[in-house]
Amino acid sequence: MTEILVSIAAAPWHSVPECRDQVMGAARAALEGAGLPAELAARAELGIELSDDAAVHALNRHFRDRDKPTNVLSFPGYDSIDAALAESEAMTTMDDEAPPVLLGDVILAFETVAREAEAQGKTVAAHMMHLVVHGALHLLGYDHDTPETAARMEDLERRVLAPLDVPDPYLVESLRPENDS
Repeated sequence: MTEILVSIAAAPWHSVPECRDQVMGAARAALEGAGLPAELAARAELGIELSDDAAVHALNRHFRDRDKPTNVLSFPGYDSIDAALAESEAMTTMDDEAPPVLLGDVILAFETVAREAEAQGKTVAAHMMHLVVHGALHLLGYDHDTPETAARMEDLERRVLAPLDVPDPYLVESLRPENDS
């Protein structure tokens, strides 16, 4: 089963009840909903950091040339899920104790997530879970660069979030995440 490592790097996240469990559940649901192949899921690892605006601002500036904080950033470990699967298969043939396959990292900024949640009439927890799902799907190669890929990704997000009791995050057009990588 995929190992999901959650780091709470900013104290305000502790104000969100059960945030660690909710983040892990949202990430696991995203991986399952996207159909992560079982042979990869058995060895995959995903990191999630619950951080703050200052840290995310620095990352956004350094890696994306955008000098502002953002709600979520995704840093994939592979160019594609096929590349991750190929590496997993190659390591499996070497020995049974092969290292995990690092899918990548998802980082959220508390202040931006909380501000957006309030503006959109959502709970911080619901917005957080949506952004974790969104970021995890980016690690698996999903994007929203065209209307077609955006519709595909948004539909999957809705399907993944519904069993988690997270309302449709796209009921209002202005709620689309525009800022992850």
